[in-house]
Amino acid sequence: MLPTYRPNKRRRKKSIGFRARMKTAGGRKVLAARRRKGRWSIIPE
Repeated sequence: MLPTYRPNKRRRKKSIGFRARMKTAGGRKVLAARRRKGRWSIIPE
């Protein structure tokens, strides 16, 4: 059986990076919510 999580910097950026979030309405909502909450970082590193 293969592991479910296979770290890959490029894939990670493509799926949860800032630009990926900005592309969709839902992603922009996520950013707005994190800003509203006062998260130290709006995009997890």
